[in-house]
Amino acid sequence: MRLYPAIDIRNGQCVRLRQGQFHDVEVYSHVPANIAMQWEGQGASYIHIVDLDGALAGHSVNDEVIKEIVQTVSVPIQVGGGIRTIQDIEHKLNLGVNRVIIGTKAVENPQFVKEIISTFGADKIVIGIDAKNGMVAIEGWEKVSNYNAVSLALEMKELGVSTIVYTDISKDGMLQGPNIEHTKEMVDLTGLNIIASGGVSSMKDLEELDKIKVSGVIIGKALYERRIELENATRLFEQ
Repeated sequence: MRLYPAIDIRNGQCVRLRQGQFHDVEVYSHVPANIAMQWEGQGASYIHIVDLDGALAGHSVNDEVIKEIVQTVSVPIQVGGGIRTIQDIEHKLNLGVNRVIIGTKAVENPQFVKEIISTFGADKIVIGIDAKNGMVAIEGWEKVSNYNAVSLALEMKELGVSTIVYTDISKDGMLQGPNIEHTKEMVDLTGLNIIASGGVSSMKDLEELDKIKVSGVIIGKALYERRIELENATRLFEQ
């Protein structure tokens, strides 16, 4: 099980949102690249970046910061937030990002997903499914659709997708533990590589997720608040 330390970027800074609320922000660092270096130093084998401004604006905003992170660390990086076009994807990959996460667009336009998988390959494209109580949320979490998350994942699988970041937004940034039930459903019913995200608060949460066979876990606030020591966690779960 791979652990992905998360770096959320807003106004060029490393922040955390509580439950995806853009007005409820905590700033952790003015230099996100330093944070990336810190996580790499503690054993991170992959880093997860979200361009929060991009997610809200619908186009890339913090590319300079992302580029700086890519140039600072040697581990691969995945990026989400505001990536909606083929040009966006090309641009991100040209920055040196290893793979991109597509959210809203996948819900709105499955044909687009098919096209980008055939253009870039399934190893470069991850689909982000954000859900609230099993239903898909779109547009930077501002709207909840009438789409069932598992159904959407299966539809993505048909289109050639192999990896999904599954975020339960009722849990995100709340340190209340992940939604094991819905995440397990995702793993069991889709057979895809599921990267769990949202609510991870302790080593115990990581054990629970390891048991249900997720392929990875994104850890945010729990690292910043020292509830999980990355070095210990990578030693336990990645070996």
